[in-house]
Amino acid sequence: MKFSLIICTYMRPEPLLKLLQSVQIQSFYPDEILIIDGSSNNETKIILEENQFENLKYFLVDDVNRGLTKQRNFGIDKVGEDLEIVCFLDDDTVLETDYFQKILETYKLFPDALGVGGYICNEIKWEKTSEDYVPKNNEFYYDGWKRTDGSRFILRKKLSLDSNCPPGFAPNFSHGRSVGFLPPSDKVYKVEQLMGGVSSFRKSVFDKLSFSNYFEGYGLYEDADFTIRVSKIGNLYLNTSAKLSHFHASSGRPNQYKYGKMVVRNGWYVWRVKNPNPELKDHFKWNAITILLTIIRFSNALRGTKKKEAFTEAMGRTIGWWSLLFNKPKIENEN
Repeated sequence: MKFSLIICTYMRPEPLLKLLQSVQIQSFYPDEILIIDGSSNNETKIILEENQFENLKYFLVDDVNRGLTKQRNFGIDKVGEDLEIVCFLDDDTVLETDYFQKILETYKLFPDALGVGGYICNEIKWEKTSEDYVPKNNEFYYDGWKRTDGSRFILRKKLSLDSNCPPGFAPNFSHGRSVGFLPPSDKVYKVEQLMGGVSSFRKSVFDKLSFSNYFEGYGLYEDADFTIRVSKIGNLYLNTSAKLSHFHASSGRPNQYKYGKMVVRNGWYVWRVKNPNPELKDHFKWNAITILLTIIRFSNALRGTKKKEAFTEAMGRTIGWWSLLFNKPKIENEN
């Protein structure tokens, strides 16, 4: 299967180089690599001129096409006509040598797949357990594996606000558990959502759908929006044997206030894409969890290690929530 790799980047020349070096030693090499650069300087262009990679094409976009979703749509328009699969990777990831091989094998194994995601393996420590293991309150258990649960999920469980869906699926009140809660079992799981920076799709998907321009700039949750819409017309899978590491480069990220505001407003948008007509109980749970998470961030400002960042994010979440009362995002209707 011929495939394209699109990497949207912004002011991260060194992390991008490390990613491309891991692509260079893949067992399956991309038929084309499209670098869509939104940087405001020439450092990325220079580092790519100094380090040559086969099949690579570089595009520096202007202000009109700058921003994650716009850069992705720009890249899709440049994909070669004879390619079947389009892969996306964040510019601060590093692949294991058989990443693309495992992704393409999934499409062969599941011919109905419209999209296949990879598995980030360096962020969470999992432990194998017995099939009948009963998790403690501070643990999350799934498919014979356990991990320590985050404080926010522990509190949500106590308040009966935890997700009632498997990882990778959003409940009707949103605030589900992401594919990051799938264990390193080397299995393939059917999901409703994929992480955009470790995803792939059949090229034919883009004949019907594109990434939403509602998600400007950093584009928080744009991947949830897009993959929920894809899952409404076909099946998505995540292959936990297609492994890579994510290093969360700090450059190119928004400030904490803007981030907090985006968490709430973009989260509301994705919720309504998934559930356009929520029931009263769904309204209650979405708002209750949103307020709870804001209170947790305010508490982090009092006793956390990064008090200023926590406070500014909490303020952004607060303003974002109040803004929904009089200025809700407009949901794009795309078939």
